[in-house]
Amino acid sequence: MRKLAILLLLCTGYAFARAQPIDSLQDLLVRAKKDTNAVFLYYTYGHAIEDEQPDSAIYYYKKAKQLSEDLGYKKGIAAFSSNYIVVLNRRGQFREALVVAEEALELYQEIGNDYDLATAYMNVGSEWHYLSDYAQAAEYYLLSKKHAEKINHRSTLRRINNNLAAVFLDLNDYEKGKQYAEASLQIAKEINNDYAIASSQLNLASAYMQLKQPEKAFELYEDVERIGHKLNDYTFLLDALLGKGDAYAAMNNVLQAKLYFEKTITFSKEKEASEYEMYAHMGMADLLLKIKDPAAGNYILQGMAIAQKQESRLELKDLYLKASLFNESSGNLQKALDYRKEFELLNDSLIGEKSKTAVANLEAKYEFEKKDTRIKLQQEQLKQKSTLNYVLIGSAVALTIIFLLSYRNYRHKQKLQQARIDELEIEKQLTATEAVLKGEEQERIRLAKDLHDGLGGMLSGIKHSLNAMKGNFIMTQETTQDFERSIDMLDSSIKEMRRVAHNMMPEILFKYGLNAAVKEFCNEIDRSGVIHVKYQAIGMNGHDIEQTTAVTVYRIVQELINNAIKHAAANQVVVQLQLSEQLLSVTVEDDGKGFDTTLLQRAQGIGWSNIQNRVDFLKGKIDVNSAPGSGTSVLMEVGL
Repeated sequence: MRKLAILLLLCTGYAFARAQPIDSLQDLLVRAKKDTNAVFLYYTYGHAIEDEQPDSAIYYYKKAKQLSEDLGYKKGIAAFSSNYIVVLNRRGQFREALVVAEEALELYQEIGNDYDLATAYMNVGSEWHYLSDYAQAAEYYLLSKKHAEKINHRSTLRRINNNLAAVFLDLNDYEKGKQYAEASLQIAKEINNDYAIASSQLNLASAYMQLKQPEKAFELYEDVERIGHKLNDYTFLLDALLGKGDAYAAMNNVLQAKLYFEKTITFSKEKEASEYEMYAHMGMADLLLKIKDPAAGNYILQGMAIAQKQESRLELKDLYLKASLFNESSGNLQKALDYRKEFELLNDSLIGEKSKTAVANLEAKYEFEKKDTRIKLQQEQLKQKSTLNYVLIGSAVALTIIFLLSYRNYRHKQKLQQARIDELEIEKQLTATEAVLKGEEQERIRLAKDLHDGLGGMLSGIKHSLNAMKGNFIMTQETTQDFERSIDMLDSSIKEMRRVAHNMMPEILFKYGLNAAVKEFCNEIDRSGVIHVKYQAIGMNGHDIEQTTAVTVYRIVQELINNAIKHAAANQVVVQLQLSEQLLSVTVEDDGKGFDTTLLQRAQGIGWSNIQNRVDFLKGKIDVNSAPGSGTSVLMEVGL
């Protein structure tokens, strides 16, 4: 049976949109400074050209990793794995991919959140799955599921269901594999993601094939092929071609089956997808063996060469058996015997690993039972010697156990009470912070309305009165100029008052949302000439963010830009908002004089305190990278 749809995850903050034109990415790369934004651009560009130019994609992935190491940007270093292993897997280099995935896992165990860890465990499990070690694969998938369930991350839970479906199908438990695949497909349809739907359909189709329902499988492969063309994803196209070949073979349509297996071989060579080429050779060999076509031998040998190169032991075992049967039917009995020996040796090796575990378990059970019998015999002898001593010892043991259980129960209650106290304390702090922030925002709104409706109306009335008085007085040229200058000053005061009121209560934030409000604020600062501000939004269009979160993020961005103006002596500020899955990332970078970040631990200013309180209120994370003379980069991440 061919390999199933095993899924990998991209790292946090680097989920890419292929729709972005490659030319525009190249222009951005040329102008990019050597900062974390350049790391993101390298990964984005590599991902965009990955299908057509895999070697060039690897070059840009390695550049992103090197720049991340130079900047000390650990998330950028860890992101290398999720991108690089995709290319390695397509080339069948699973051992190399496993090493890279395990390195990323070690790094995420140090710096990652639950989503990062779910991603890293999933990727390591997938590599073990590709290498046919199902026990290791299942262990890492379940660890991934543990972290995904903590944050109820639907798309990740879908991938775990899909991969567990693949594990059960590989273990020949087809009904259970079908159940996991159906659960994965249900979530995929809920989140309305074509890629997720296609990958779930592949495993469900494999289950139908094993349950002798090729017609149902064929319908699913047709849908996968449609999605493959829509997404321009050659792996889905290869899966669909190979699957349709298998389905036609199962329906005894030899001509169509041969046509699709040949299409798969040609297309997989073009895309350097050796694993698909191997399975197409295996499928063609099965088909030709069934009709006793001597050409089967050539396909067996080609599949065998690929399996040996990829260290695909299960597939190599099946190919040895096919080669033995083919040579036996062709009268080459010595070759048939040689291949049969190779099959038996490899089969024993695969089964031997499970057998060793089973034998070890039996030995441990035997030793335990032997020891238990010896203890019972000694207890019987002691009972015969002194019933009274036995009762006393039993009572002492019982009392000791009762005491230990009571003490343990007492300690457990203490821990639960302390945990509840800590929880209530945190809730109290968050409630107080929320009240302060809401009160502050309400006061801003009240002051803004008072300025706009009260003072603004009064100043406009004064301006109107002065203009009316102007026509009723006869004034000299000098007096007229002074009068006009006074009216101009009054106009400037009205505009300044309106600007202050707008900053205190930006109506665009409440009407059009966070993306539009931050963009307008950045443009307004840029137009003022105080500092050049560049704004970038990734994945923000069409997404509504809850108002309290939006207002809080907006105030943080205001404070960070004001800090760059007041303290950094910067010429340019870059503000970036990125929405990926359920994570909002905010980056504010400047080219100012920078500072020693250890000073933040002793900072007494109200500005940084306000920023930290707002981040804590959102249950987010903030990371400041700066050094004297190197500018400042602030990254904030907030779960939605």
